[in-house]
Amino acid sequence: MKRVVVVGGGITGLSTLHYLQRLKIEKALNVDLILVEANEYLGGKIHSVKNDSFIMETGADSIVARNEGVMPFVEELKLQDKLVYNETGISYIYTNNELHAIPADTVFGIPTSEESLESSTLVSDEGKEEALKDFDFPNESFTKESSVGTFLEHFLGKELVEKQIAPVLSGVYSGKLEDLTIASTLPYLIDYKNEYGSIIKGLGAHKEKFEAAANKKFISFKGGLSALINRLEEELSECTIIKGVHTEKVMKTEAGYDVLLANGETIEADFVVLTTPHNVTQNILQDKDLDVDFNKLKNSSLISIYLGFDILDEQLPADGTGFIVSENSDVKCNACTWTSRKWKHTSSSGNLLVRMFYKSTNQAFESMKHMSEEELVEVALQDIDKSLKLNGKPKVVEVTKWNEQMPNYHLEHGEAIKSLNQKLESMLPNVLLAGCSYYGVGIGACIKNGKETAEMIAARI
Repeated sequence: MKRVVVVGGGITGLSTLHYLQRLKIEKALNVDLILVEANEYLGGKIHSVKNDSFIMETGADSIVARNEGVMPFVEELKLQDKLVYNETGISYIYTNNELHAIPADTVFGIPTSEESLESSTLVSDEGKEEALKDFDFPNESFTKESSVGTFLEHFLGKELVEKQIAPVLSGVYSGKLEDLTIASTLPYLIDYKNEYGSIIKGLGAHKEKFEAAANKKFISFKGGLSALINRLEEELSECTIIKGVHTEKVMKTEAGYDVLLANGETIEADFVVLTTPHNVTQNILQDKDLDVDFNKLKNSSLISIYLGFDILDEQLPADGTGFIVSENSDVKCNACTWTSRKWKHTSSSGNLLVRMFYKSTNQAFESMKHMSEEELVEVALQDIDKSLKLNGKPKVVEVTKWNEQMPNYHLEHGEAIKSLNQKLESMLPNVLLAGCSYYGVGIGACIKNGKETAEMIAARI
């Protein structure tokens, strides 16, 4: 009998086990499946908190529905009856102390037509004129490994990128655009530029696809995203799940591997899947040859603050779902989601629930990371007062700090992952890396990664 030990009970680890269990049954594999999770609960960055009439997510708040494998995964777990979809509405950018609607017909703030560009209240006439050079200048040097920020600024101009595109893209990918590759963000942009001679024209030619994706684009579940985790735990009947125990080390042996746990136990394994954050995985493997590549990987930090009020969310701007903050603003947050508006299931009373995001790329973050919960809430309340002109004492508060746990895919990321995998294949065969530290930050990407990891192991068995 072969044994697979998965370290880390987040969505990647659970997805890996789900698909391994299915393959074990379908192919009659003689395999023992074990999961080891350091926390007392499963889910990793997916964790729903219920307080009063509100549902709050300490990590991710939704799943991109169109991502490959997401809806089949939901159907396999028989969760269709619990599905909820996001409410669509206007997204704003808060700049120069005012809310400006992100123009219609944009993709991540990038115009899909000249009309969309012209309608923007975020960009000056000079900035709009500069963006039109996209129609005239061909791509002669950029590849998918180029900086997405440099690429966009070269063809669309500095002002449009800084004021309208960067706030949106940086919010999604947790990093400065100049440090992110086209491949790790929007790889189709360079294809459009090369095929149509213009980024704007290319997006316009595929406008229907993006409009369809934007409508009911995100999914969650009636009880919050933890419903997904709870169902996975229920259905993993062929697996042994160990919670509340840290994995200290993985050691190579003649027969395979020993997985050493903090409680003194040792688990013998033929395959080890490490889905933990890359810095945790680095400590578990304890290998100087691997450290060279692990040290190239980067994480960023995030503080999330939910505030639930005893007032109706009707006081928010009509048809809005939240705002992203650009530079030159009087607030400290990077973004604000009007959660009760965007996700009706999160506020059974219809009262206002907002979520504030503070990222380590923010100048204010350095002082904020040392603040108490009470001090952080005060900062959030000041930001709400300035941006939404609402003041009042919150009924419910939920503060989460993700310190150095948000993967940041910079220009050297892809090469570092490639080198790590080559070294592992040679030095520690059947020790596999998986998870958002390496292959994609969204839940959909993690599910796909888990499925591919399971298939790889099953093929080797």
